[in-house]
Amino acid sequence: MRKLAQELDVRAASLYSHYRTKEELLTDIAQEMAAGIDVSGFEAGDWRQGIRLWARSYFAALSAHPNMVPFIASGPGRRDAALRMADAVHGGLVGAGWPARLATMIGASTKYLVVGAALHSFSRGFDADIRVYRDRYPNLSQAHRLAEHAAEIDHDSFELALTAFLDGLSHLYETSGESAG
Repeated sequence: MRKLAQELDVRAASLYSHYRTKEELLTDIAQEMAAGIDVSGFEAGDWRQGIRLWARSYFAALSAHPNMVPFIASGPGRRDAALRMADAVHGGLVGAGWPARLATMIGASTKYLVVGAALHSFSRGFDADIRVYRDRYPNLSQAHRLAEHAAEIDHDSFELALTAFLDGLSHLYETSGESAG
């Protein structure tokens, strides 16, 4: 709270007149973030488009606020906006013919994909010094270039994972005797 007050150029005591605890402040921020995540894709009954739109929107929100990822990843708790999002996702999946148990698992799996992608940059984890890789790691001869292309690689990697995930779910949906579709 002191750091935030310093950033806002106010006294920490001023913040406590609005928020009793840091947890309350983080909850409010998480509420705002969740309220902006788009779950409208489920309204038309197309679960694939619903997941795609939700996952991209969720990923964008978390990527814009990476310090909030651990707090949001801990679950919706009693945060109304997060519960509304979960309700829309679950309802959209069940409405499209997924059994409730699988709908829950798909929502969780999508969250794992999004949170994992937002939590870390794969590309920025490599050193820019070619000497690190040149002699000992011949299969990583271009790894030193990853950091300079990090945004593109991370974005494309997220899209690849999302597409593979959706393709796998489509196969499950088509072959599952449990689904109504």
